Amino acid sequence: MTLISRTPAGRVAAVVAALATAGLLTISPASASSATDTDGDGMPNRWERTHGLRPGVADANRDKDHDGLRNLAEFQDDLDPVDEDSDNDGLDDGDESHDGRASTDPEDRDTDDDGVRDGDEDADHDSVDNEDEDDADEPCVADDDDTDDDGVSDEDENEDHTSVTDDDSDDDGVTDGDEDADHDTVDNEDEDDDSDDACDSSDDGEDDDDAGDAGDNLVWHRVA
Repeated sequence: MTLISRTPAGRVAAVVAALATAGLLTISPASASSATDTDGDGMPNRWERTHGLRPGVADANRDKDHDGLRNLAEFQDDLDPVDEDSDNDGLDDGDESHDGRASTDPEDRDTDDDGVRDGDEDADHDSVDNEDEDDADEPCVADDDDTDDDGVSDEDENEDHTSVTDDDSDDDGVTDGDEDADHDTVDNEDEDDDSDDACDSSDDGEDDDDAGDAGDNLVWHRVA
């Protein structure tokens, strides 16, 4: 005879024990596989597959999205290892994790709940938004994402009131990067460019976000 405890916790424990004894309590294959870590790198196979990593390769110390945070740290902090800005606030996960500021959190796009995304804040009051602080120091491989390839980083699209998934948000035939949202004679794609942050992956002397501008691909024919 099984004695049932008078307390709720005791009753639950007794029922679980009885089910286990009767062979009626099983662990689903899904639950079991979620803890399997074939390569022993500290990240479960299921999580690695879900996030585009390889369960058979020990890649805990790699940084797939080049955000300054290793894959294992992304797993431990419940972040996305293939998205440099998991909470889409304009700040790379690594910057938020390492800046030592209570006002930023890689899992919360508006840490202080003031209606302004963390990337658009100016934590050190130097007139430069948080999201732009580290841009000048980033190598091309860590350059900010530009989902729609319009020349404007995803983190800056909100400032121009344009879409990160539409390269011509107002459908006027001019890409968002070539527009001038604030009418200051500087194209959107050049607003946050710094003389030290040139990203020229084709080595043609031109920033990637300017490639394809009018005149870039003109072929001049000599007139006889």
